[in-house]
Amino acid sequence: MEIVGGLANIYACDTEISSIIDDELAYAGYSIQELMNNDASFEEVIFLLWYRHLPTQDELATFQQELKDWSSISGEVEACLRIQTRQNLHPMSVLRTTVSLLGVFDPYAEENSEKSAKIQSLSLQAKMPTIVAAFSRLRKGLNPIQPRNDLGFTANFLYMLTGEEPTATQVKALNQALVLHADHELNASTFASRVSASTLSDVYSCVTTAIGTLKGSLHGGANERVFDMLEEIYNNGTAAEYLQKKLDSKEKIMGFGHRVYKTVDPRQSYLKEMAYQLTHDTEDARWYDISVEIEEYIRDARGLIPNVDFYSATVYHVLGIESDLFTLIFAMSRVSGWLAHIKEQRENNSLIRPRSRYIGPSGQVYIPIDKR
Repeated sequence: MEIVGGLANIYACDTEISSIIDDELAYAGYSIQELMNNDASFEEVIFLLWYRHLPTQDELATFQQELKDWSSISGEVEACLRIQTRQNLHPMSVLRTTVSLLGVFDPYAEENSEKSAKIQSLSLQAKMPTIVAAFSRLRKGLNPIQPRNDLGFTANFLYMLTGEEPTATQVKALNQALVLHADHELNASTFASRVSASTLSDVYSCVTTAIGTLKGSLHGGANERVFDMLEEIYNNGTAAEYLQKKLDSKEKIMGFGHRVYKTVDPRQSYLKEMAYQLTHDTEDARWYDISVEIEEYIRDARGLIPNVDFYSATVYHVLGIESDLFTLIFAMSRVSGWLAHIKEQRENNSLIRPRSRYIGPSGQVYIPIDKR
């Protein structure tokens, strides 16, 4: 058997959900450029990933209302969030536990019918921003804000987070970030969700598995550490000094390089432009300026490309999102892709069960414990 470390460049399944070909990301055949240049809404993209076609106007209106109908969380879930704010947990641990908890309060959580799976998917997609916003407010000693029926998915999240109705520019910025993070072929968390789905486990378990995988530092959290880097440079010196020191000690520069993309991450240019628009002529322009310095230095020194995490850190910060919540925003978007892959796995299922190659000793002889 040939062993390929990390299963790099190994095809594990067929999919109609997303593709990465020649450094171009596409959802169900629609390139990211096509979706972004036509201002596709995040709700349209969720629908596209789930059903593999863009919605009609009526389909979109119905889908948007379904998401709104499922967006509130119960008093029991809110009470559990309050408890978790006092446990000094990482926010990703809170999200993982709370998503699992949703299954406890869902009387149909153990049903595997197509109808139940759709309801569970709608509930998870709709409640994710409500959970993140509620947790953010609760740990500050503030009460959660209920979602509004007159606001879309992105605007509702920003409203629940801050208590203020967001500007059109803010809504567009977050909408773009959510669209760009919605799916990314067979990344680690998506693969984990498909492995879970292949066992015919319930939707809540599959998504909880994905969140647990995203929590790992080699998958999620890079944008959080990007902003830590920006702050450290701003407070302690120049970008060149900081970066050269990191490079000399062979430390990884967060937000650069990618396992799949070789020449460009097609998502980062949109976030770079949005970071500029959000910070231009404000005191937050310093974060954009430092980011540009870092990008130029790393390109010249190592030939590395910025990935989607790099400029998203500035975008999220300027939107008022705390840095330790950045990965939760990732999950709030990527759950759309996870749910699409869970659905697709179930439609043509085969248990995912690879083999391992044993390299330990053989022919061992048991020795009684009193003679060892």
